Amino acid sequence: MKLMSFNTLFCTNYFTKQIDFQAMADAIKKCNPDIVGLNEMYGKSHMEGYDSQTEKLSALTGLPHFKFAEACILEEGTFGNAVLSKTPFMNAQVIPVPEEEVKTGDQLYEPRCLLKLKYNNGLTVLIIHFGLNKDEHINAVNTVLENLEEEKCILMGDFNVLPDDDVLGPIKKRMTDTALFFKEPLLSFPSDKPFKKIDYIFVSPDIKVLSADIPPIAVSDHLPHTVEIEM
Repeated sequence: MKLMSFNTLFCTNYFTKQIDFQAMADAIKKCNPDIVGLNEMYGKSHMEGYDSQTEKLSALTGLPHFKFAEACILEEGTFGNAVLSKTPFMNAQVIPVPEEEVKTGDQLYEPRCLLKLKYNNGLTVLIIHFGLNKDEHINAVNTVLENLEEEKCILMGDFNVLPDDDVLGPIKKRMTDTALFFKEPLLSFPSDKPFKKIDYIFVSPDIKVLSADIPPIAVSDHLPHTVEIEM
């Protein structure tokens, strides 16, 4: 099974600055995943190009099963995470990440959510996009920990933290960072000249990782992260 995590920049081509569903779909198809976790996607919108983005990518990629998870409402429309899948999932939960009562960071704050999917084979897939501030990171990690399964569990997304950040410690105690299986150190952001890795795919200890990669497919501002696994 092949997994892919991809922040699409709301389906905007990083180089042309235009909404470009075909370019996003081509990047996904080149990786040939079974399940794709998507960050920065729009659901409903009154603006051209922002409406039903997950459904449009589903049609273009041939991945028929999809779900958009609303995290917040912005000027352009409903905004959040999404999944595309070759096989159907039994159910999908959209779990809000608690917001901070007192905001201590100096970066933009936006509501975030976790998308939790259950498959017939017992697989659980969690898709999340961390905020930009330290207190948001802590709340996101706690939300992840509350929803992890001990077996057949995959966690993916844009975490907005570097690999050596202490906030990832509780996740690393329970899951394997598939970056350990890169053939060489790889970075994911920004896609044209990456200088840091902020995108992740973690797996529960019972899942065998066959390979992992950040392929140099630059179309969004993030490069995709892929993993091949055996359960």
